[in-house]
Amino acid sequence: MGIYLDNASTTVLRKEVYAEMKPYFEEHFGNPSSLHNLGIRNRKIINQSRKKIANLLNCSNKEIYFTSCGTESINWAIQGIALENRTKSEIVTTRVEHHATLETMTFLEKRGYVLKYVNTDENGFVDLDHLDEIINENTMLVSIIMANNEIGTIQNVKAISEICLKNSVYLHLDAVQALCHTPVDLSLPGIDLVSFSGHKFNAPKGIGILYIKEGTKLGSLLHGGKQENDKRAGTENIAFIVGITKALEIGLNDYKQYVDRLNKYSNYIIDQLNVNNIDYILNGPEIGPNRLPGNINISFKDLDGDTLTFYLNKEGLYVSTGSACDSTSIEPSHVVSAIGVPENYIDATLRITSGYQNTFEEIKEASKILIETIKKIKDV
Repeated sequence: MGIYLDNASTTVLRKEVYAEMKPYFEEHFGNPSSLHNLGIRNRKIINQSRKKIANLLNCSNKEIYFTSCGTESINWAIQGIALENRTKSEIVTTRVEHHATLETMTFLEKRGYVLKYVNTDENGFVDLDHLDEIINENTMLVSIIMANNEIGTIQNVKAISEICLKNSVYLHLDAVQALCHTPVDLSLPGIDLVSFSGHKFNAPKGIGILYIKEGTKLGSLLHGGKQENDKRAGTENIAFIVGITKALEIGLNDYKQYVDRLNKYSNYIIDQLNVNNIDYILNGPEIGPNRLPGNINISFKDLDGDTLTFYLNKEGLYVSTGSACDSTSIEPSHVVSAIGVPENYIDATLRITSGYQNTFEEIKEASKILIETIKKIKDV
């Protein structure tokens, strides 16, 4: 199969999660809205899942809503606020967001909303003074990526939420990469909306969560049913709801050991690059508490990223040049561009992200393949 180190794109479904889901494909398949026993049973399962997730994330079960993915959650959060809060017109984000946020924001900008960008530094951290400065009485929403999907930067959520709370502005966090990788506490004052995606922490693809703080004025994107407290129409995906709940339980239970192991992997790869005198830049913060565990985003001098990934793929090492959602673009990543990576490095940027299934032996072999491939390309 090769060595898979693209876990920020998607993760393998845990066997325990699949085992928990399987009965809902084969036996307990009833529509949760049906009034017979099959439907009533599944309605209870959804309610139990909602309560488990709420307890794990420190919020009310009434604040947890199931969606189809992180992108839907982000779109719902941003557009939903815009739909229901028309007395204000300004929206704020950064230039290092996932495209789900950036494109939703520009969608609203084309429809008359005023879009402002808060500054970030060379590591992708939000400039808190600038955030406080650009918010005014006409600001409706601030949307920030909690943990960056490309360079791994973990924002100071407490400080950001305090600024938004002080200014009575809604705050949405894109926590798609954060959950099970860094602490997430939804009881923190000032956080109104948070988006999650199951396939980033070993749940199936096709299931997400949106946290909506009680009292938040949020419009609906999907209409035609009374599901999800009359806020999101569509038959609930019972098997996937069971799956994301189980994956979250496992991920949070295994959290500290998991983080330590992935940081060990990252440090080993960086050490090997240094020992072999490879000319590179580590994009984002140093490996540690301010960076996603297992995330390495590195730019190599005077190389081409597509050529490098092509040869790595031939050797059975699977990594990416940036976000999988933007993999067809021939332009350098907007994230590494925004943090000012030099021109002679930016074209050869790799994102290497390890996950729970990776072994230390795989990391050692991957480091060897990476270094040998770089040297081979340099010698051509």
